[in-house]
Order: sequence, then C-alpha cells, then structure tokens
Amino acid sequence: MFIPLHDDTPLRIIRFQWMTGGLILLNLLLFIFTHYITGGDSEIAALYFYGVIPVELVDNVVPVGPSPVPEPLTMVTYQFLHAGWVHLLANMLFLWVFADNIEDAFGPLPFLLFYLACGVGAALVHAVLAPFSDAPLVGASGAVGGIMAAYMLLYPRARIWILLFMRLPVRIPAVYVLGGWLALQVLMLFLAPTEQVMVAWWAHIGGFATGFLLTLLLRSRLLLRAAP
Repeated sequence: MFIPLHDDTPLRIIRFQWMTGGLILLNLLLFIFTHYITGGDSEIAALYFYGVIPVELVDNVVPVGPSPVPEPLTMVTYQFLHAGWVHLLANMLFLWVFADNIEDAFGPLPFLLFYLACGVGAALVHAVLAPFSDAPLVGASGAVGGIMAAYMLLYPRARIWILLFMRLPVRIPAVYVLGGWLALQVLMLFLAPTEQVMVAWWAHIGGFATGFLLTLLLRSRLLLRAAP
C-alpha cells in the first residue's frame, strides 16, 4: 500500500492543470453537498439515483421509484460521487499527482473526454462482471485508473515520490509504482472474500484497461505533442 506524493515530470504545453483542478473541485463540492448539506436519507438516495446499479444497467431491471437520470447516464454521474472522506481524498490525491501531465499531453478538453471514457469503461466492466449486484457503484477510481495507465505508457521512466506502507518515503520509476498498483488490484480479487467486498476492484482494473487501450491507440500522437 502506498500514497503518491509528487512526480518529476514538468508540464510542457499547458501552464497549469485547470481541468484537473476543476474535476477535483467539482468532486469536493458534490461530496460536501451530498454528505453535509443534504445528508441522511437524501445522501443515500443520491448514491442510488446517480450511482451505477449493475442489475439495472445490465439486466434492464426497472428501478424502484422514480429515477432522475436514465441508467446509462449513471456511468458518467457515478464518477463524481464518493462514499466517504477517505474514498474521496485518495482518489483526488492520485488524480492530482498523475493527471496534470496527462492533461498536458491530451489538451484540456480531450483530457476530460478521456477521463470520462475511462470511467465509463470501468463501470461497464464492473457491471458485466457483477450483473446481479444491486449496490451502487460510485467514485472516481475507475477514471483515475485510466489516468494512471496513460501515465505509465507515456512517462514510464518518470520518478515518483511515494509513501511506501504509508510511512517510508521512496522515489521510484512510474512503471513500477503504477504496475504495482495494478498488481495489487488483481491480487485483491483473490484475497478479498466475495461476500465482504466493499471495493469495486473490477472497476479499477476496467478503468486502467480502458485508459491503457485508448492511450496505446493515441500514443504516437501524444508523444509527439508532450513527451519528454
């Protein structure tokens, strides 16, 4: 287990990661609104209304009660909801450390589309592999997984400062940091008891795979634009 702190890859085209910052701010404001301003039953309702419910998405089960958005649209809305502060802060920290260079490589608007596409890919993988689940999938983890895949492909030799085991600061190449993160997600599929799973490991892996494939398709163009 590790916490990313900082990377050594400078921005080459954009001066500041405004889109990344905007995503972080939006996630933070929505969390404050759902968790503190509405709270209680309204917060739970928001998770079910705007989170991805696999049994409704895959099996086309009609939701109980009125739904404010069509179920396919929840593959976008779920990316901006979080279940708690730890969930939110972990995702936003990974996003802040790795997304600035991906925004630099893609450009702000294409980066946003890439980010959302990774989140959609994560939701689809989760829903297909857990089609009978009626628990809402929420969080930016899948989209962030796609960002990390892009970073690993574009900047594998970049050095990342991390807190290893939450306490030991080390500086190691990105390919090992992000490859280790992916390996941990796969490992947890086998270690976490199915009936006690609270983390959507397949969504993490699905988001990473989506980001990897999209970046692989665009890699030559992206490297010409902003690679070191």
